[in-house]
Amino acid sequence: MYTIENNFLRVKVRTKGAELTSVYDKVNNIEHLWQADPAVWGWHAPVLFPVVGRCLDDKIEIGGQHYNMEKHGFARHSDFELVNQTVDSLTFALHSSHQTLEIYPSHFEFYISFELKENNLHQIFEVINKGTEQMHFCIGAHPAFAVPFNDGEKYDDYYLEFDNDTELERDYINGDGFFDGRRSKAMADTNQIPLSGSLFDDDALIFKNLKSRKVTIRSNKNPHTLSVAFKHFRYLGIWAKPNANYVCIEPWQGCADTAGRYTNFAQKEGVLSLPPLGKFDRSIIISVS
Repeated sequence: MYTIENNFLRVKVRTKGAELTSVYDKVNNIEHLWQADPAVWGWHAPVLFPVVGRCLDDKIEIGGQHYNMEKHGFARHSDFELVNQTVDSLTFALHSSHQTLEIYPSHFEFYISFELKENNLHQIFEVINKGTEQMHFCIGAHPAFAVPFNDGEKYDDYYLEFDNDTELERDYINGDGFFDGRRSKAMADTNQIPLSGSLFDDDALIFKNLKSRKVTIRSNKNPHTLSVAFKHFRYLGIWAKPNANYVCIEPWQGCADTAGRYTNFAQKEGVLSLPPLGKFDRSIIISVS
């Protein structure tokens, strides 16, 4: 476990999955990250790579061959290497290997960095194609934030605020984790979605056509906030286990497959593409106040 801190935040990251395990607000004495209760959901903030969501038959097709690929990919289970550390930053690396090439035939370097800037935590993702062929991949963040912030409060004292939408339509996934064509209004004539124990009874709220680039968790009972900014991510998932005391704010580039719609990986919805030696980078910013 590695720790960085400044006057505002103390952040902890583990090498498995280069996963955040703590985002502690030192000013207000609030632990903002879900503490991975295994009886409810045993993750803090997994990183999704090289797929987001579930693939049909749990396989991907690349170059006419099929490869086994579990939901959300293998990075979250992988051991990253710490390659740089300063007082207020950490960088971890994962390289393709014999093990990854058996399930994902691309040579890559994948870096995940964390940088503190006052009350903001920047999480930066960088992918480099080290192979001689075009590389296709998806990537996503999956941080879970503890709600309520304070003792004596309730989950339904809180709501999500979108910075640039007053109407949103959600896409649904079925019980197997695939899009099934259902859609409905999740927000109309407001920029807020109230949190409740039943909000996720039909799994995640997934938004494919949103204008917002930031979502903020706010309370009706206290002034403290937590926001996630995701300037260059196309999709957004909002999720928790029903009646659990957390909410995930998940910026994605890529998403699950659609039921019955088979395609090769290069044509998968939302997939990214890198030429040989090409570099890709995206970041999210977690801010507390």
